[in-house]
Amino acid sequence: MAGVGTLMLLDSASLYYRAFYGVPETMTAPDGTPVNAVRGLLDMMSRLLRARTPGRLVACLDADWRPAFRTAAIPSYKAHRANPDGTEQAPEALTAQIPVIEQVLAAAGVAMSSAPGYEADDVIGTLAARDAGPVDVVTGDRDLFQVVDDERGVRVIYTARGLSKLDVIDEAAVASRYDIPGRAYAAFAALRGDPSDGLPGVSGVGEKTAAALVRRFGSVDDILAALDAGHGGFPMGSRAKLTADRAYLEACVPVVAVATDAPVSAAGGELPSRPADPKRLAELDERWGLGSSLGRLLSALASNPA
Repeated sequence: MAGVGTLMLLDSASLYYRAFYGVPETMTAPDGTPVNAVRGLLDMMSRLLRARTPGRLVACLDADWRPAFRTAAIPSYKAHRANPDGTEQAPEALTAQIPVIEQVLAAAGVAMSSAPGYEADDVIGTLAARDAGPVDVVTGDRDLFQVVDDERGVRVIYTARGLSKLDVIDEAAVASRYDIPGRAYAAFAALRGDPSDGLPGVSGVGEKTAAALVRRFGSVDDILAALDAGHGGFPMGSRAKLTADRAYLEACVPVVAVATDAPVSAAGGELPSRPADPKRLAELDERWGLGSSLGRLLSALASNPA
């Protein structure tokens, strides 16, 4: 269980997407509008607070889901998920609930953080890098495995199997899953690629070869330096593949790597013992029918040690 001083960083979009698809749209406000993502997220947060007992909490948000610095390096980055106007493809029933989520969290007094031109992953990476630790990063996104750092107590609380089967990802868990050093996930992901993010990876290099390259050489920069030096320790056939996709390798590092220097303002994150704006929260509760979900969150916030 996390200690009193632990900072919990929520990958908010990852969680509310999971809530939207995990809770039926028949959960509605009094006027029939779906609130499954709102109530599902509130329930997730209350369960996480009780299970992990953090001392601080920050909900991290995307200010830009497809940052220009990443698309400039690799234009295919998330391109398949973009609408013609540049917004992210998402069900309308979910999109309509995102402002409600933010309004409820603000009225409840939960700290939120974002950075212009950056994704929530970068906000998480920056806040985790700044904090003395321990830090729990709550997400269903493997990209954030790269922030794991045993020395500083940064772990990922991985929600892919649901909140009843939370996986605590530390360096040993990364090494066990992928047969790579515990802090080498970014290089491994760059080599392997990620179709869900529009990252092609090195053609013909799968997980086993990517892992072998990372174990042998380390970072992408180290792999490129070994290519230039004519090093002989490459897995069979991989030298030609890496050489053919060198331009991708050179471009992908800032795309895959979670930023640790995003312009994130100090987030605080102290757990509120009472709502920041009780009147507004009561209005939101009545409008959206948040009921027991909101009650459980407020109870969990008030009962956690601070």
